[in-house]
Amino acid sequence: MNGANAIEAIDLKKAYGEDVQALDGLTFAVPAGSVFGLLGPNGAGKSTTVKILTTLAHPDGGSARVAGFSVLEEPARVRESIGVVSQAGGLDQEATGRENLRLQGQVFGMGGKGLESRIDELLGQFGLADAGDRLVREYSGGMRRRLDVAQALVHKPQVLFLDEPTTGLDPEVRAEMWEEIGRLAGEGLTVLLTTHYLEEADQLAAHLAIVDKGRVVAEGSPDELKRGLNGDAIHVELDADADEAAVRAALERIDGVDEVLVDERVVHARAADGARTVPAVLAALEGAAVEVGSVTVARPSLDDVYLRFAGRTFGAAEANDRERPAHRKGVHH
Repeated sequence: MNGANAIEAIDLKKAYGEDVQALDGLTFAVPAGSVFGLLGPNGAGKSTTVKILTTLAHPDGGSARVAGFSVLEEPARVRESIGVVSQAGGLDQEATGRENLRLQGQVFGMGGKGLESRIDELLGQFGLADAGDRLVREYSGGMRRRLDVAQALVHKPQVLFLDEPTTGLDPEVRAEMWEEIGRLAGEGLTVLLTTHYLEEADQLAAHLAIVDKGRVVAEGSPDELKRGLNGDAIHVELDADADEAAVRAALERIDGVDEVLVDERVVHARAADGARTVPAVLAALEGAAVEVGSVTVARPSLDDVYLRFAGRTFGAAEANDRERPAHRKGVHH
């Protein structure tokens, strides 16, 4: 165990049945005191990873350590060292905010004035001091999510797992949650964040592991990953279906254009100087009898990083997951 790492996952494998390989050799490490993002579309294996790291599921292969303890050999020590905020949340809707926090503390052997002081501290930190004695079912969605995080922190864990913490929240409440997560990171807590929001990962995570089909396909800071893509991204929307081979052949003949990918009616490519290359791209497509609707040029984004390493856009990966049979989707993320 590297003392600088709060989490280490090595070659994790997990299958559900014979045809769903949720994790296929997933490996990454999380430095202590950092916010680390597992970024990937629904179905990539993020939640399965969290279940293994929080001792809720056993891997079929590989190993993992959290806060210095083996998830397989020392699960009780791992659970003492972590806080977990799941997608569904774990609040009792018929109890007050204060009662939810008190119960969580009691689960970890806390009590008396020490626990009550901790509850007051957390209610204040998360802007819930005036709502602490109200029933949770009366809370707004944003208030419930803040209480979810506060509940996970009652026993002062070393590592906090946030599994898709802002899914379903409106943009304003999501921004508030981002502020809370940023504040926690500033206090030295190790946070593992799973998300399928590119902007969320870009803003919050000091380091990222991009996950696709149960494997890490790229890892680094958001800026490092984007800097690794030289030049500009060119995205061309077509007016009609086109022959993929013809489109690729036409564009790959242009000097400086590479990484051409056709995703239904959208063509993605990279060029050292996107703006100067667009006229040649349009001329090449016209020469191949391909009808163009619009063209955009942009600096590299995390979606472009995902495209390079996964071979498909983030949106296409999400759409592919939505098309899976419902009974398989639930276990594959």
